[in-house]
Amino acid sequence: MHAPTPTRTPTKKSRRAFWLKQLHMWHWMSSAISLIGLLLFAITGFTLNHAADIEGAPRVAERSGQLPAPLLEALAAADPADGKGSLPAPVAAWVEANFPVRAGEAEWSADEVYMAAPRPGGDAWVAIDRATGAATAEITDRGWISYLNDLHKGRNSGSAWSLFIDIFAFACLVFALTGLVLLQLHSAKRKSTWPLVGAGVAIPAAIAILFIH
Repeated sequence: MHAPTPTRTPTKKSRRAFWLKQLHMWHWMSSAISLIGLLLFAITGFTLNHAADIEGAPRVAERSGQLPAPLLEALAAADPADGKGSLPAPVAAWVEANFPVRAGEAEWSADEVYMAAPRPGGDAWVAIDRATGAATAEITDRGWISYLNDLHKGRNSGSAWSLFIDIFAFACLVFALTGLVLLQLHSAKRKSTWPLVGAGVAIPAAIAILFIH
């Protein structure tokens, strides 16, 4: 009979290989998740920095419509106590079907209901006369560059986009931190690693200290 083979303790080299493999996996996964977002935010960072030079002319369109009588009755029956509130569901559906807006909270007065509908790359509003049901709207479109710039800022882009920004920011954080650790692991064979990292810190810090007042 043979004596049992003693359990071997993982060597320092094998532990390093394990963590290196994990870091590479998390690094490429986070880079894949954040790739398109990084391209979008890099491009819009440039367009925002030069917004005055590439600003487009906004296009304004006016539309009108007539609220059907049954919906006008539903509108008349609704009267938010604080002067603010959502449109009745059938009225909101009619507004969205007849105007390129998403119905939200409106301001109510004795004469009309006014609903602002800002969105990325533009603005809009809809006003409905509470006596006659006449509806008017104005839609402003500032173009694709403004649309992408507003996505960069999260302006009027909704909760789904806000969640995407949170996930994207976390993926970028993982990408950056795993990249930093990988730099440290490979720095012995790449002598320029830390001078370049230091330059990446020193250059923006120097600009902020010397030129931003």
